[in-house]
Amino acid sequence: MSETDPKSVQDLTAVVQTLLQQMQDKFQTMSDQIIGRIDEMSTRIDDLERNIADLMTQAGVEEIEGENKVSQDADSQSAKKVAK
Repeated sequence: MSETDPKSVQDLTAVVQTLLQQMQDKFQTMSDQIIGRIDEMSTRIDDLERNIADLMTQAGVEEIEGENKVSQDADSQSAKKVAK
């Protein structure tokens, strides 16, 4: 058969189309998995931030202008203990 035989061209076209479809399906599956993992990570980070904020509140630490600072109550209690 020659290279320009319509049957071989059709077969090659079909094989290439099948291969491209399989690749597209695999990429779509991987993309969906990545997006799912990113969403899960985002949820975990949000939970972690809430837990840290709760712990800071329980410890009497306030976040001021991006820096952590002990609340005034804790400072005054420490000063009273030192004065005694």
